[in-house]
Amino acid sequence: MVTVPGRAARTVRSSATGEAILTVAERLFAEQGVFAVSNRQISEAAGQGNNAAVGYHFGTKTDLLRAIVRRHAERIDALRQDMLARTSDSASVRDWVACLVRPGAGHLAELGSPTWYARFSAQLMTDPVLRELMIDETFGPSIQRTLDGLNRCLPDLPLPVRMERADMARNLMVHMFAERERALAEGTVTARGNWHAYGTGLVDAITGLWLAPVTPCD
Repeated sequence: MVTVPGRAARTVRSSATGEAILTVAERLFAEQGVFAVSNRQISEAAGQGNNAAVGYHFGTKTDLLRAIVRRHAERIDALRQDMLARTSDSASVRDWVACLVRPGAGHLAELGSPTWYARFSAQLMTDPVLRELMIDETFGPSIQRTLDGLNRCLPDLPLPVRMERADMARNLMVHMFAERERALAEGTVTARGNWHAYGTGLVDAITGLWLAPVTPCD
C-alpha cells in the first residue's frame, strides 16, 4: 500500500478543495449572477463546513473570478494557437473569423455536458467593471495576431465601421455561446446538434457581418 506523506496529502486535499470551489462557483455565477451569490453559498455548495473556505483558497471575489477565467483561458488560447499555425498568412476573412470563434466552441465541446462557462462569461462581459477583468485575462498575443490578420483582409473598411463591427462580433460570440449553453441546460432543442456545427453557423454570420456593405453616414 502506498502512503502519502502528511504535507503532500494536505496539498492534494487543498488542490481538490480548490477545484471543487471553482466548479461550484462557476455554476452558481452562471445560473444566478455574480452579485447574487455569496462566498458562504459557494462554500456550502462545495461541501465546505468552513464558510471562509473561498477566501482561504482564493482571496477576494475578484480573485475567484480571475481564477475561473484562467481555468478556461489557457486551453482556449492553446486551441487558437493551433489554428493560427494552420492559418498562416491567409487572405480569407473567414479563416481569421474561425480563429476567433472555433477555439471557444471547441473548448465547450471538450468540457462535455453540462457546461457553465459561456453563461459565466456573459455575466462578466455585461458588467462594466468585470468586463475589464475578462478582457485582461483573455486578450493575449493569439487574439492580437488573429485581429491583425483580420484587419489585413479589410484594408478599405473605415475605422469607425471596423470598431463598430468588432463590438458586434464580440457580442455575437459571447451571447450566442451563452444562449446555446442555456438551451442545453434547459433541455431545449437547438438549431444545430453540436458545438462544432454551432461554431460553423457563427463563423458564417460573423464573416457576413465583416463583409457587409457600408452605407455612408450623413
